[in-house]
This record gives sequence, structure tokens and C-alpha cells, in this order.
Amino acid sequence: MKIVAVEAIPFAVPYRKPLRFASGEVHSADHVLVRVHAEDGVVGVAEAPPRPYTYGETQASIRAVVDTVFAPEIVGLSVFERERIHAVLDRTIGNPTAKAAIDMAVWDVIGRRLGVGVSELLGGYTDRMRVSHMVGFAPDDVMVAEAQRMRDEHGVTTFKVKVGRRPVALDTGACRALREALGPDVELYVDGNRGWTASEAARALDEMADLGLTLSEELMPADQVLGRRWLTARTTVPTVADESATRPGEVTRELLDGAATMISIKTARTGFTGSQRVLHLCEGLGTEVVMGNQVDGQLGTACTVAFGAAHRHTSARAGELSNYLDMSDDLLTEPLRISGGELRVPGGPGIGVDVDPDKLAHYRTDT
Repeated sequence: MKIVAVEAIPFAVPYRKPLRFASGEVHSADHVLVRVHAEDGVVGVAEAPPRPYTYGETQASIRAVVDTVFAPEIVGLSVFERERIHAVLDRTIGNPTAKAAIDMAVWDVIGRRLGVGVSELLGGYTDRMRVSHMVGFAPDDVMVAEAQRMRDEHGVTTFKVKVGRRPVALDTGACRALREALGPDVELYVDGNRGWTASEAARALDEMADLGLTLSEELMPADQVLGRRWLTARTTVPTVADESATRPGEVTRELLDGAATMISIKTARTGFTGSQRVLHLCEGLGTEVVMGNQVDGQLGTACTVAFGAAHRHTSARAGELSNYLDMSDDLLTEPLRISGGELRVPGGPGIGVDVDPDKLAHYRTDT
């Protein structure tokens, strides 16, 4: 079953409110829909979310590399020749979300053609995941109100709190307000998006030592090598490598260097194939993982829950699966729904979701 065409379609869906964190601010989901067409008419889809301040990709660069570099080389290959497809993709440095979207769209074709869900093909461990919700920068009362709404409306009891501001007290105060309002039974962890120095991060963790934080993610830049080792060694809060560990080699470096004790896996940047490689490496090294979020839309979230639920190791913790709720609309024919703090894997073949052509026509930006 050969690939006959690959499309990269830009679209933009406004957020209900700006999303703010230490590495940037976004007002709309300026993403790219990647479609892989097979010769029998089956079409696989995936979503590429650019994060220029994190990975250097833009909507324009994703379209360009897919249209002019990747598509000409993989058209004519079978969707089952996934190692040959990755040999083509890996010749190009960087461009993680463009590569990931092609990989996931290929898996979607395979699942649709076989009439089987991708989550089953990947492992089929369970059919759902617990949900973690990201709370971004805002006044304390606004952050608390958002978390309470997610708990009351969707049953979510795990929250990832964005930190990394200066002065440090802005974020330690926000975390304390969340703990006091939500009580001891809610899980809180923090993500700094590389916003602090080692000393600032150490001070913040000391100030929050009584809050029962379960994880701390990317509190400082990856190139502060000695500072990261020092911080990880002095704290009892597990340290999660995210942007610093996007490939198996980086995962190995972060873990063996003592710069991290856990790894965030994001299908938006490693697809299904690369995410499995990262997962298996972590399993071999005895390291916990968490399913992260690239501020994905519903299509990207469907990919995350499909992968996370497929494996015992990734389904053990709540996955970051709710931030599509910040978007004012989406592209899918049937929206994802979080209930009782859980998100189920969509039940159809492939990734299990379909793109609404009318919505795509409305939100695409190339026509």
C-alpha cells in the first residue's frame, strides 16, 4: 500500500484566552494538518503544532519541509516500510513535529486499512487515561478558579502548574494558593519551561517543600549542565526532562548525567515510532515517564491518549490531555470528552477520529 501524496495544511483556531508560560505566549493554535494519502484511497491524518520558542519550528517551516523535503522522498514507499520512511526523515536535522506528524499519519493509514485502532496496534494495554490539566500564568485567584472548574466539571484532580517567573514568589505563592484551595488530595506538579536559574529553582522548591509537589519539570535550561545536576541531586522532588530530552540520545544523556530522574514523552514531537523508542529506553533504564502535551488540539490529544493508553508504563500516571479545552473550536467531527477525570481512546480505526471538512475549510489559512 504505497503513499501517493502528502499534504501539509496550515490552520488557525483562536484560544479562548492567551496561554502564558515562561518560554512564550500564544493566542491561537497556528498548527498544521498533515495528511498522508495511500493508493487505495485511505487517508491518514495528524497534527503538527509549531513551537518556535522551543524547537525552532514555525507553521511556514513545517509546510516547507513537508512539501519540499519529506513528501518527494516518501511518496512511492509503502506505509509498512516505516524504517525506510524514518531513514528519509532522519536525514534532516531538527523539524521534530513535522516528522512526528508524518509518522502518526502513516500509523493512522495502517490502522484504518486494517480496521484496527492504533492504540491496539501499539500495545492495547487499556482504553483510557487519567487526565492532568495545565494551569498557566494568571493572578492567583484566576488560576485557582480554573483548577476548581476543571475538577468540578471534568473530575480532574491532577494539575501541572506553569512556573518560571521572576520574582520566584509569584509562582510559589500561586502554588500555595492552589494547594490551600484544592486541598491535600489533589496532585500538583510544576513546569518551569527553562525559566529559572539553578539557585532560583532551588529557592522555589525549598519554599514549596510543604506543598507535596510530585514532579518538577524543566525548571532551568538544558545547557546549564552542572546546575541541573546540582539541583536534581539536592531535591527529593522527581525532576522531569522535557524539551531537553526529545530523542533517545538526549534521554540517555539527561538520565546518566544525573540531570533528570523522569522523562516526558510527547507524541507531537516524536510520533508513535520515536515515542516507543524513548519509552523502551526508559523502561530499560528503570525510569518513570509522563505523557506530556504540546498544547495540542483534539487531533494531537487523540494521538497522545492512544499512545499513552497503549502501554502499561505510560498509563501509570495522569497524562496532559486537556489543553484542547482552551481552544475556541476544533477540527474533529466528534469532540473528545473528559469525564470523571479520564479521557477514553477514540473507538474508531487508526487514531480513531475524523476531520470535519467544513471546519477545515473555515480555519485553514492557505486559501
